[in-house]
Amino acid sequence: MKPINLYELKPAFATHPGSILADELDARGIKQLEFSLLIGMQKSQLNEIIKGKRSINAELAVLLEAALEISAEFWLKAQNNHDLALVKIQSKVQETTIAIATWNMMKNFVAVKFLKLQKIIIGEPTKDIEAIKAIYNVKSLDELVLAINTPQFARFRKSTTLQEDKTNLIGWVKYLEFQANKIEIKKFNENCKDDLIKQLKLALFENKNLLQNIKNILQSAGIKVVYQEKADKVAVDGYSFWSNENPTIGITLRHKRIDNFAFTLFHELGHIFLHLKNDKSLSFIDLVKEEKSQKNQKEEIEADNFAKNNLVAATEWNQFFKKSNNLQDKVIIDFAESLKIHPAIIRGRLCFELDNYGLSKTSISYEIH
Repeated sequence: MKPINLYELKPAFATHPGSILADELDARGIKQLEFSLLIGMQKSQLNEIIKGKRSINAELAVLLEAALEISAEFWLKAQNNHDLALVKIQSKVQETTIAIATWNMMKNFVAVKFLKLQKIIIGEPTKDIEAIKAIYNVKSLDELVLAINTPQFARFRKSTTLQEDKTNLIGWVKYLEFQANKIEIKKFNENCKDDLIKQLKLALFENKNLLQNIKNILQSAGIKVVYQEKADKVAVDGYSFWSNENPTIGITLRHKRIDNFAFTLFHELGHIFLHLKNDKSLSFIDLVKEEKSQKNQKEEIEADNFAKNNLVAATEWNQFFKKSNNLQDKVIIDFAESLKIHPAIIRGRLCFELDNYGLSKTSISYEIH
């Protein structure tokens, strides 16, 4: 816990020494008129001091010491403390006013609801502004506007056909990047692909403590993993990018099904080994309903093929698919067992390639364990 710096604290109110004087006179049963005559001051002037409208100077402090036997230093220090507190309060009000105005502009560019759910935005403008700067990796409102209009996000913000909440999409991406930045793991092993795929397929086949096991396997190869629920109105499944010196995979688990999870995982691995490995400036956001111009991009097709062929080799799949008129669970389970791959992954791919999702009604479990 960060230690409290007493000099940085800003008081909620400032106590004028006149109120201390009023309490002292009341405690001693001394009337204001009586006391003003005693110290040679007009009653109206004394009343202004008691009401905090006039300050206690050195001359009056000496008189108060003589009349009440309370040191002049005490009264001067009380006055000085009041004056400092007043300046700090005024400064705090000014800072808060500026923060509110800044936040009212800034919130139009950030995923407020999503970040509230992540407990990043808490409703205090000063703290929320600093949190947004950290999440979006910017230092000002101007930099925030530039950040959300980078080439990485430009096509989402300009799109008229992509039915996504663009602000939430960018907020999800930035929050995932922020989380990944805090993860520290070993250096990425570029030559680990074959062994890594074997380990991942075995973990999917066994389906025990799956999410943690997948994370452990990937991070042992120097690949960061972040599981992050999607933001509202954003049908995103995965995201692959570089975080510092490590390729990173973000997965939403939007469907919470092992076949969707496996394909998304291997699709993002495809981007890592086919694209990110050679260009750290790239990033790939895997949206379900993409524009044709994006879905037909060479990199997306390559990542799809990487996922299909590394989950099930093309020759083995083609032989099996020719017999797809027999879709009994036992046939699928036997085929999956022969490859040591989870049968739900086979069933899910059949549904996709035959464009018949009614086939998903089966005794085969899609549940992630």
